[in-house]
Amino acid sequence: MKLNPISQTLAIVTLVAGAVQTVSAAESDWLNKIPTPVTNPLFFEEAQIRSDVRPIFIHHNLRSTIDSGLGALPLDGDAQVFAIQLRYAVNDRLAIIATKDGYIDFNPDATLAKDEGFADIGFGVKYALIHDDENEFILTGGLKFEAPSGNTGVLQGNGSGEWNPFLSAAKAWDDFSIAGHFGARVPNDSDDETSQLHYGLQAAYEVHRCFTPFVAGNAFTVLSEGTGLPLAAEGFDLVNFGSSAAKNTTQAALGLGFRSRLRDNIDLGFAYEFGITNPKDIFDDRYTIDLVIRF
Repeated sequence: MKLNPISQTLAIVTLVAGAVQTVSAAESDWLNKIPTPVTNPLFFEEAQIRSDVRPIFIHHNLRSTIDSGLGALPLDGDAQVFAIQLRYAVNDRLAIIATKDGYIDFNPDATLAKDEGFADIGFGVKYALIHDDENEFILTGGLKFEAPSGNTGVLQGNGSGEWNPFLSAAKAWDDFSIAGHFGARVPNDSDDETSQLHYGLQAAYEVHRCFTPFVAGNAFTVLSEGTGLPLAAEGFDLVNFGSSAAKNTTQAALGLGFRSRLRDNIDLGFAYEFGITNPKDIFDDRYTIDLVIRF
């Protein structure tokens, strides 16, 4: 059957569109196999550029004591965090992100007071500097600002805001992947908050779309001292004490967990993390559960 020119044009357009969709799907498949980090959700930003809503629940157990310039202070107790992160991909390179908010229920047994209230709000942008489909590698740079909008009773709202320039990267080899982050916490008021470096790695293997186990490590190194409590360590990811005795210390935690793809656009995540460094800080262990809902 001979097609007229209009029919021929439509047929060619349809074939080209189908080919483009097939290539795009193949190009993005490796990115979809790299799981969004569950550990350190405030600073381990994924390198991928996409739109999503991410509800998060954290149960954090506090150590029995916390080291300070006054000796070991009793602490113990726990904290719960309820939060929602938002990301919007403006295009395939640029995304607007809101990574810190939510409600904190803080329940130490000693030294610090029990309270509950809102966390500070953190937001920013990230941009894919390198997106190499052939070598399955992506490198993304970003900048966030944390506004001191939270309640001081839950160790938020101090200082005059904090900047967070960062790099995130991810590399895939079929079903195995490695992701990492590196950045800095730079306060506007160096008396109320300390400057820190943050960094971490995650290794994951997709056994099945419903089960991608991972192991991750995250750390913070304190670069300056504030005029706050003479604690020998800082508050890891959620809190910046502005400690006057934590300079040059490093806090680290290891994490194990998995991601499960419930639907094409919905992932469930679980992680268990535990502190591994001295001096003793507030990190005993924590459980994190989240959902990543992409749109």
